[in-house]
Amino acid sequence: MRFQLVFPMIIGFGLLLLSCEDKQTSKKTNTTVVKDSIKSKPKVETKETTTSEFPLLTDNNAMEFFLEYEKENKEDKVRITTDFGIIEIQLYDKTKFHRANFVYLTKRQYFNGTLFYRVVKDFVIQGGSSDDYNIAERRQKIGHYLLPPDTKRGYTHKRGAVSMPSSEIENAYKLASPFQFFIIQRNGGADYLDGDYTVFGEVTKGMDVVDKINAVKTDDGDWPLSNVYIRKVELIE
Repeated sequence: MRFQLVFPMIIGFGLLLLSCEDKQTSKKTNTTVVKDSIKSKPKVETKETTTSEFPLLTDNNAMEFFLEYEKENKEDKVRITTDFGIIEIQLYDKTKFHRANFVYLTKRQYFNGTLFYRVVKDFVIQGGSSDDYNIAERRQKIGHYLLPPDTKRGYTHKRGAVSMPSSEIENAYKLASPFQFFIIQRNGGADYLDGDYTVFGEVTKGMDVVDKINAVKTDDGDWPLSNVYIRKVELIE
């Protein structure tokens, strides 16, 4: 069966609702939209780096910003601390805009306190979203932008691949939502996703943690019955 990736769009007005334009992952051919919900708040530090030095990113300036940002910010290794353990990721230098975006969001501490909010059994875990008010506020401070696909670097959606979902907004170029990511958990991978979504890294440590998260109980919309928090994302040597 061919899996499709679909992500929910939550239209934000001010800081009351998330501007979450991402399609959710679906293990079936239907496109049922599931609204994100928070059942409890994580106890994480939310202190951010001073943001005045950063521009508010838009579709008009994001690519130019990341073109310069990636030259000075060469980090390519990430540690994700979750409720189930630690996942370490190697980001690919060839997908420079997507690597720079993930590094930038990590340094802005965007991911801290978000969720692995979408778990599709024997397929993927998807993280980086939440309808928590603080997450909405962080997105507002960072900006509203999409990234173009970068799918011709030879990377495939193998088991452990880290990829970026496309936007819910209909577009012919499958522009990607920058705030979310998914990890392929399926044995044998999911190479049928190649060409549609940008693989920008891979898990180097902690696939057992990915498996544990993938095994949690979910509702009919693949939302974990108990929240799976991303407590901290940090760059490592």
